[in-house]
Amino acid sequence: MFIVTGGAGLIGSAIIWELNRRGVDDILVVDNLASTEKWKNLVRLKYSDYMHRDAFIEQVRGAGLKGLGVEGVIHMGACSSTTEKDADFLMRNNFHFTRDLCWAALDAGARFITASSAATYGDGSLGFSDSIELMPKLRPLNMYGYSKQLFDLLALRGGILDNIVSLKFFNVYGPNEYHKGSMRSVVCKAVPQIQETGRLGLFKSDRPDYEDGGQKRDFVYVKDCAALVCWFHEHGTVNGVFNVGTGQARSWNDLARAIFASMDRPADIQYIDMPDTLKGKYQYFTQADMSWMKRVDCDFAFRSLEDGVNDYVRNYLLKDEAHLES
Repeated sequence: MFIVTGGAGLIGSAIIWELNRRGVDDILVVDNLASTEKWKNLVRLKYSDYMHRDAFIEQVRGAGLKGLGVEGVIHMGACSSTTEKDADFLMRNNFHFTRDLCWAALDAGARFITASSAATYGDGSLGFSDSIELMPKLRPLNMYGYSKQLFDLLALRGGILDNIVSLKFFNVYGPNEYHKGSMRSVVCKAVPQIQETGRLGLFKSDRPDYEDGGQKRDFVYVKDCAALVCWFHEHGTVNGVFNVGTGQARSWNDLARAIFASMDRPADIQYIDMPDTLKGKYQYFTQADMSWMKRVDCDFAFRSLEDGVNDYVRNYLLKDEAHLES
């Protein structure tokens, strides 16, 4: 049996979809559906059971996972809002829960794979190497990034990084993010905006070394993220903290042009002022150092930005209520 926490979320549901593609459906989905639309991400997937997050936490902290026949725990459950202000909630939900689940998984002899974040790199001034030497020096810009950093440091200092996988996802976009509201990717927000107005708004730059829309991100397609997670499960001797990105930074202007091309429209970009709430906390450049792939002989190939956006826009966003389907 596999356990996928955050299983109704963007990355979690894509992982279930990928497991289904590989013939696996004995999956316990853990999430907090509440009154959100996340349940729609599960409708077309195959899994054996669902458990609410709180009941699962009680199970983990009580009887644990021993004797349940768990082969792998893929922990994608977290509050992923970079603007979340409740630091105590992030401590409980992102740090303490991850810590306790990790111990329970290792105690049960299960493979443990969890989600860290590129937000741990802060302003990027120290680079984007996933080396353990750099890890203690990182200074995240928001509490979300710090909550992820705390678990990575705990695993490092506790000597368990040689037994688990912690993945630093960069800018993930793709199907099944419709429920994320303001935290949806620009690709997801852009299509209806372009359909309505014919234009797409991007943030102006307030730094002279970046043109408007020239801020850069390492955009990675969620289908590639899911496939790579499964690769890590299959390669049980590969452990530690790893970046998950294409290894190539692309500008928001590049992203916008790819979206317009996928909609068969000429690019029409409008630049708008950056909100005050983001100033000083905005990453102007991210690019995953993916040198670990050569080191562990991983030959996985990521889609280009254009190919990922084209698949997402044409096969999902331009179709009414389209979700990943097993």
